[in-house]
Amino acid sequence: MVPNKLLCLLLPLFLFTLTAEAGSAGDKAKIERGRYLVAAGGCNDCHTPGYPEAAGNVPTRHWLTGNSVGFQGPWGTSYPANLRLYVQQVTEAQWLERVRKPMRPPMPWFNLRGMTDTDLSAMYAFIHSLGPAGEPAPAAAAPGQPVATPYIEFVPKNLPKQAHR
Repeated sequence: MVPNKLLCLLLPLFLFTLTAEAGSAGDKAKIERGRYLVAAGGCNDCHTPGYPEAAGNVPTRHWLTGNSVGFQGPWGTSYPANLRLYVQQVTEAQWLERVRKPMRPPMPWFNLRGMTDTDLSAMYAFIHSLGPAGEPAPAAAAPGQPVATPYIEFVPKNLPKQAHR
């Protein structure tokens, strides 16, 4: 029989271990959900260098490190952020607030705006779990400002004239 003093000392440790294991399983499921959302949502298409060219065959350790290939349009030149560095600097609450606010084109921020807190939290957990990697993306350039990096001209050509709704 275990003496009462020893039981009082061991019980909290046992309960902590059970809680940690349950939390760990929940965290793993949340992170896996975030991984799925990042992949299915196309985040890597812009935020992971070479991802589209490799048909998505880029090791996870290289995901979401930003890109020095810019997108140039009437807004200037914008670059996909290094999300791995960004999420290390913000809390989950700050992430939830920021991803629902307008961003420079061609970032489809309005898609994030429509997502649930649960899904956006899962994305945050996944990106955060990857840890920091890579360098910050170049700073955006104003319209007409020359850039030294490669860029994709993001301007439609030959559009038929349409009446504005």
